[in-house]
Amino acid sequence: MVGQKEAKHACFKGLRLRFKEDIISQLPDPLICHILYHLPLQEAVKTSVLSTRWRSLWLWVPRLELNSQDFTDLNAFVSFGNMFFNSDRASCIHKLKLTITIGEIDNDASYVSSWIDAAIKRKVQHLDLHWCGVSNFFTKPLKLYNSETLVDLKLSEVLLDDAKFVYLPCLKTLHLEDNCYPNEATFEKLVSSCPVLEELNLIIHEEDTKTFRLQSRSLKKLNLVRAYFHFRSSDPGVVIDAPLLCCLSIYDYASESFIVNNLESIAKIDISLLFGSGVFDERKRSNVHSFLLGITRVTDMTLCANTFEIICGQYSELDLLPRFGYMSHLHVTSRISDLKWLPTFLDSCPNVKSLVLSWFCDYEKMISEEMSFPFVPQCMLSSLEYVDFKVRILGLAAEMKLIRYFIENSAFLKRLTLRLVGNSARDNYTLKELLRIPRGSTNCEVVIL
Repeated sequence: MVGQKEAKHACFKGLRLRFKEDIISQLPDPLICHILYHLPLQEAVKTSVLSTRWRSLWLWVPRLELNSQDFTDLNAFVSFGNMFFNSDRASCIHKLKLTITIGEIDNDASYVSSWIDAAIKRKVQHLDLHWCGVSNFFTKPLKLYNSETLVDLKLSEVLLDDAKFVYLPCLKTLHLEDNCYPNEATFEKLVSSCPVLEELNLIIHEEDTKTFRLQSRSLKKLNLVRAYFHFRSSDPGVVIDAPLLCCLSIYDYASESFIVNNLESIAKIDISLLFGSGVFDERKRSNVHSFLLGITRVTDMTLCANTFEIICGQYSELDLLPRFGYMSHLHVTSRISDLKWLPTFLDSCPNVKSLVLSWFCDYEKMISEEMSFPFVPQCMLSSLEYVDFKVRILGLAAEMKLIRYFIENSAFLKRLTLRLVGNSARDNYTLKELLRIPRGSTNCEVVIL
């Protein structure tokens, strides 16, 4: 009798253990697919060996990330992709990411077009295609131009066809990197045909000398990168017409002109522009003038060293700077020798409240550098409250003169932030020099980090 009870107890215990071990299999298919969605592709595919029921569950996962380098050869890569896209699954594809590195043997990439066509039919929302070719571009399938479900699209090293009709009604984020555009109208049509586009990341191929015209009534954030190149047959440029744009980041050392039209207000702008190479002639002066007039309503500006030198050291010698009456925050990176122009630029920013300064130079030049500030701009007498030096202070004459300039002349300065080098002897010397600076009429707090 006792033996029967023990056997029965052991039986129930075994059933409980088996149930616990395979509790996931008790879940409905949609929930299991949701779990697999959050696993790496390799792990999701491995579940196909668990049982007959699990054999094809991974094919129902609405996400696929394929990298051709994860496969032994091209045939294995294509076979795996075909198995996924040609299955009789009926579910939608939420996210598709394809990273393809091609070689000489891969001259026919029609399989990629068929995969993307299948994804469009299955209402893909997030599509990322990175074509890692050597002087090769993948031609974008025309069906991609008329997706009613795409929300996020990333294309890299893709040859965009010149389609007659483009309409992407749900696209909010667009990332274009090193793509090839047959003409200027192709890019312009692509952007203007996205009525709810909010964010655009544009990286222009270094050999592309076109003028990029961007027109959008919905765009809010733009990040544009265009590297410098030496040989070109035309004068490249950028024209932006986006009234709702509130965040603009520019790293462009190639465009001769950069024009911003119809910009009512912009919250933040980060500028790295050279306005082309060569001497500062009348044409470059006109290009700088046009650009500055288009961004006068900015509230937060960051200037790189080269752009600061062009605007203050070259343009301001020939023409008056426009008034940036809306600006409250300014971040300037400069060479230590170029900071002598800082009052000139601050004079065009009467309402600046916060100023961040960064500079660079070699140690010997900083010792010998003589710096003078001929006047005090209006903002230091009425609005400037915070100054932050984002560099390590050595206590050298040029640095201390700059610190003294702000402490002695800023009527409403509340806090000046400094960073020391971490050398006790050098830091002690810097602190002694700071104590010698009279505070004037301001009750400024000096914060040492």
